[in-house]
Amino acid sequence: MIDRPGFARRWARWRDRLRARRTADLVYRTAVGVVGLAVLAVGIVAIPYPGPGWAIVFVGLAILATEFEWAKRLLHYARRRYDAMMDWFKRQGLWVQLLGALFTCAVVVGTLWLLGGLAFVGRLFGIEHSWLDSPIGIGG
Repeated sequence: MIDRPGFARRWARWRDRLRARRTADLVYRTAVGVVGLAVLAVGIVAIPYPGPGWAIVFVGLAILATEFEWAKRLLHYARRRYDAMMDWFKRQGLWVQLLGALFTCAVVVGTLWLLGGLAFVGRLFGIEHSWLDSPIGIGG
């Protein structure tokens, strides 16, 4: 959050004035809900891919938690579970970590194949095999 003196107090006063206006409060909470759920959905889709999938999930939940108590509880629960899972994964041997990396690679390659990315890259290098083509007809 912004680290300026008095910002939190000004924000709280603004939010209290908004709560006093029923329609404006409903519109605000709806907007927060829509934005938060959209960010959360993008994060969930991005989880199996390399990159900030879980960070996006936590940002989406944090947006929702500004207005919804259930989201605040879910954010704390998900964060504890994520930290426990990462601690467990770091304690595992090399084989389990390699299997995790292999799974991530398989998800990325599978997605590229489904979306026609493999066929596209193959054509760039003059390789045209039918098994590179997307089975759902995308990117052809």
